[in-house]
Amino acid sequence: MESIKDNGKVQELKKELRENYRANLKDTIFSDLVIKNKIKEEVGMLYNSDLEDSAKELKNCHECKGLYECKNKVMGHYMYPKVTGNIIDMVYVPCKYKKENDRLLELKNTANKELLNARFKEIDVKDKNRVEVIKWIKKFYDEFDIYKDMKGLYLHGSFGSGKSFLIYALLNELNINKKIPFVALYFPDVLKDLKEDWDTYNSKMEKYSTVPVLLLDDIGAEQVSEWGRDEVLGTILQNRMNNHLTTFFTSNLTIDELEYHLSLAKSSLDKVKARRIIERIKQLTQDMEIITDNKRS
Repeated sequence: MESIKDNGKVQELKKELRENYRANLKDTIFSDLVIKNKIKEEVGMLYNSDLEDSAKELKNCHECKGLYECKNKVMGHYMYPKVTGNIIDMVYVPCKYKKENDRLLELKNTANKELLNARFKEIDVKDKNRVEVIKWIKKFYDEFDIYKDMKGLYLHGSFGSGKSFLIYALLNELNINKKIPFVALYFPDVLKDLKEDWDTYNSKMEKYSTVPVLLLDDIGAEQVSEWGRDEVLGTILQNRMNNHLTTFFTSNLTIDELEYHLSLAKSSLDKVKARRIIERIKQLTQDMEIITDNKRS
């Protein structure tokens, strides 16, 4: 008698699983997932919950505009079924934004190695579009005196034109030959690093504000926030301006474009605060431009 009852419960459970599974099949993403992976109904019923989770994460991906919006359990990944016979394992697959981020990070790491070893002898002097900038850099190197008020450079121009390489070459030469300490920061990473480690916030800000020579590389590529613009960038620049410390910037934006970019955080005073940042940059630097072929291609 018990076996008959048990069998009845099993049948009821199977019926419930089948109904839930077929209900989920009405969802386009869930259905596409099943069809694409040739999942049989008897198997899909048993893994219904996992397939639901996978379909939900795929739906999140369809609506996502970038890593910063990711709603999935593992950032930059979605759960996806790996079918082997009647067994389904769920694996995490990187999304298109994660793949692109990893690609750019690899390029950045490669570029960083080149920048860390940049020297004057490796500068391409044949490109006529860079002659004036190269002359400025050579003159700056020859005349540099840590006790003088030496303005740096706001170097902007086309992507991949070698802006960062030129400044790194100058700073490396100053460091190696004249023992001048410097700090070079990829600016979009500065805000992220400061937020992730509050214990070192004050010491890092002190270092950035007082090092004899500072490079803020690729300014304008960061996502603007009031905190990043006013409390971090504004504070660093004000301290360096007060102490007449040499500061360099590279950017894909002109100084006017940078001002507009910095005004995009949410506040009625944004234009005023962006103008204050720009005035500090103008006090600290000379503005020069490079428009040339992409050196990275």
